[in-house]
Amino acid sequence: MSLEEQRPVPAANDDPLILAGLEIAAKWGAALGGPEKLEVALRALEPQLKREHQIRLKQLENQRAQAERDAAAEREASQREAEAAKAASERAAREAERMRKHTYRMCTLGASVLIALAMLGGGIWIAPDQPWLATALCGPSLLALVKLFLTQRSDAADMKAVGRAARAASSAVSPPPP
Repeated sequence: MSLEEQRPVPAANDDPLILAGLEIAAKWGAALGGPEKLEVALRALEPQLKREHQIRLKQLENQRAQAERDAAAEREASQREAEAAKAASERAAREAERMRKHTYRMCTLGASVLIALAMLGGGIWIAPDQPWLATALCGPSLLALVKLFLTQRSDAADMKAVGRAARAASSAVSPPPP
């Protein structure tokens, strides 16, 4: 059984690549001394072709596995970058919040100093004519207001002390003559 009996020969009007392949096969057959020797040569070549095919399959598998490892490493790197960016944005937000709080505290401190100085100055200026009002401006109410601004909290005891001082000042000093 020869190769010619196994495979039908295509017609001459077919594809030029097939014709070129047939010409090459005919030349090899003639060089080896006929189709029987070509068939023996092809059978001897088949194990080598199988080995090369297996090697190529292994190479393709290794390339695919390497591509998967590279993709996984790239995903991990992008996740690390995203986490780093998120941490940086959180740090920036915390820093901005800290700066806002600092600015607020400094403005509050400045305002409390101005108000305390105004109350103290007003109390001193009005003291000769209205001593009860000077006591209210310069007494525990001034201290309670400064504490409120500086510590940003108010205690009930502070307000009770302010009330007691105001009552004591109003009862100690007689009302101004009409």
